[in-house]
Amino acid sequence: MHVNALTLLLVQLIVIIGVSRLIGRGARWLGQPLVIAEVVAGIVLGPSLLGWLAPDVMNSLFPADSMPVLKMLSQVGLVLFMFLIGLELDPKLLKGRGHASVAISHTSIVVPFALGAGAAALWLYKSLSDPSVPFSSFVLFMGVAMSITAFPVLARILTERGLLQSKVGTVAITCAAVDDVTAWCLLAFVVSIVRASSLAEAGLTTVLAMAYICFVLLVVKPFLARLGARVASREGLTQNVVAGTLVLLLASAFVTELIGIHALFGAFLFGAVIPKEGGLAEALAERLEDVAVVLLLPIFFAFSGLRTQLGLLDSAEAWMTCGVIILLACLGKFGGSAVAARLTGMSWRESGAVGVLMNTRGLMELIVLNLGLDLGVISPQLFTMMVLMALVTTFITTPVLRWIYPMEEMAKDRLTPPVSLEPGPVPYSVLMCVSHGQVGAGMASLARALVGTERSQLHALHLVSPERASLRPEAGRATPAESALAPLLGRAEKLGLPVRPLSFVSAEPAEDIVRTAQARRADLVLLGWHKPLFSQTMLGGTVHEVMKASSGTVAVLVDRGLENVKRVLVPFVGSRHDRAALGLARRLMKQAGAEVTVLHVTSDLGGKGARAQVDELFPSEEGGVRLKVVRHDAPDEAALEEARNGYDLVVVGVGTQWGLEERLFGLHRERLIKDAPGSLLVVRHPEPATAAEAVTESDGVDAGPALTARS
Repeated sequence: MHVNALTLLLVQLIVIIGVSRLIGRGARWLGQPLVIAEVVAGIVLGPSLLGWLAPDVMNSLFPADSMPVLKMLSQVGLVLFMFLIGLELDPKLLKGRGHASVAISHTSIVVPFALGAGAAALWLYKSLSDPSVPFSSFVLFMGVAMSITAFPVLARILTERGLLQSKVGTVAITCAAVDDVTAWCLLAFVVSIVRASSLAEAGLTTVLAMAYICFVLLVVKPFLARLGARVASREGLTQNVVAGTLVLLLASAFVTELIGIHALFGAFLFGAVIPKEGGLAEALAERLEDVAVVLLLPIFFAFSGLRTQLGLLDSAEAWMTCGVIILLACLGKFGGSAVAARLTGMSWRESGAVGVLMNTRGLMELIVLNLGLDLGVISPQLFTMMVLMALVTTFITTPVLRWIYPMEEMAKDRLTPPVSLEPGPVPYSVLMCVSHGQVGAGMASLARALVGTERSQLHALHLVSPERASLRPEAGRATPAESALAPLLGRAEKLGLPVRPLSFVSAEPAEDIVRTAQARRADLVLLGWHKPLFSQTMLGGTVHEVMKASSGTVAVLVDRGLENVKRVLVPFVGSRHDRAALGLARRLMKQAGAEVTVLHVTSDLGGKGARAQVDELFPSEEGGVRLKVVRHDAPDEAALEEARNGYDLVVVGVGTQWGLEERLFGLHRERLIKDAPGSLLVVRHPEPATAAEAVTESDGVDAGPALTARS
């Protein structure tokens, strides 16, 4: 069967993106950034693995005549990505950070540059370089290649680990920003020397590059500032604005390519001068990031993988050389940064964390290496060694950081428990977790009904997925008006309800919800529910994990336009979850004056056991509660029939009798969630902590003191 160029390209894109995402799931499980998976995916698809195991398959999938197309697409992706890097690089990071950041950033450039250039001059040039490559070009390039820190990967790791607001995170991101700018300026200078045929031509290239930088800063930047102000004050980011920005971006890349310092530098420079205030930079990043990162960037990784030939390291000497390169890279970046940080007054733990973070190279290193290979400065064998160095230094960042700067230390920075200095009873605390805006408003209404006018501590938490997080250091700290918390905070403001917003990037949402609840001493964790994308289990996924891991009461709100809580239904058969639901219903009655109906479904029409438990939680002097006993073979059907009688909210405990089981996978009826006409609150109380509590619970008495103490 004849395969034309377009068909082949489409198949290549499917394979590249699919393999990258598949390996990415494993990388995420190991706590590694996605860039690791994409680099590994490229190597897997190249001659190092696929070409070794099935050379015919690799040659059919990536024939030699298709490489120019992949290369051009990868270059377009890199131009867009470097524009994003410049776009996300806030110039404010480069000033006002104190002497510590300046000293560390300079050391983290000078020391690895010296080690790389020294190794190149004394050893690598003789053994691994082509004699036709000028000595100065090779030495300078190796110095720059050793000095790279991957600013975007570092920003991702810091946001995922919640370190951006810590001293370590602030210093590391500042130093990485300085390193990024310095390294790219040095690289532009090296490229101009490599491409120049004479010293005079190299000087002319340098002068033209400086002139263009001045033109961008003095002419283009003010124009972009006016454009940003117009976008912020008028109709927002239109297609015309996007088109104009892309034209200017491509023009900038074209000019720097024409000058002789490579198109990537022009894209980076143009992105860096776009104003970060007013929303223009953020809006452009949102429009372009998915296309660049998800579609085009994996092509670059695949192309890099096809050029990485582990078979070239065919001797013990070659592998030893590779090991020495990795050692020198770590010694220069980690050692130089850590010692400099220590000399500025940071503790050894903090200094080590800064050193580990600065040793992250990732994608930026691959861009530099591919540039060197294209220019002929480094050989394919040295390219392979340097790719392995980039992989190793990026891979070790997360596990070594966990060891040097463990979770307990980070929790002090991100999850400091609120300290109440006011006398009086401990306030009732609710942690409201919002994944998207649709459930937020109903949560605010429910919170008002739960706390009434009494003292309370209400927190609204929104966790940002690492894949959706911006590359900027500000990722996960969007203003409430721009985040999923906006509907909740807006309704809370109308109700006069004080709510503290929390938002950060999380790769482990369930664990972070539980940790935050513990740090905030939450009496109730309130989750927003939305229909699962794949699973048919309503209480699966993150909801299931939070319910299992939480040491306190967890409730899931299925919001169908909840505004007022006046009539409440509590289906009841006597489990600990049902009793937790009764406890919340009691709060709604006391704080919001709700009328509570307890529906006891049983085969015994007397309902004496239920009456005793209801009387225990609802003393007779409080009133406002009605017990309704029905006999039915299917408790969930009976609850559904009663729910159709105009209740504002149904508060129900999880359990098989109601068709509600918190499972990760599976098919369940869950008729209450699917078919109930009004809003539901599905409640789970934690397992008994002791055997004595389990015995008491089996006798129909709630073993959870936290529930009744604050009800």
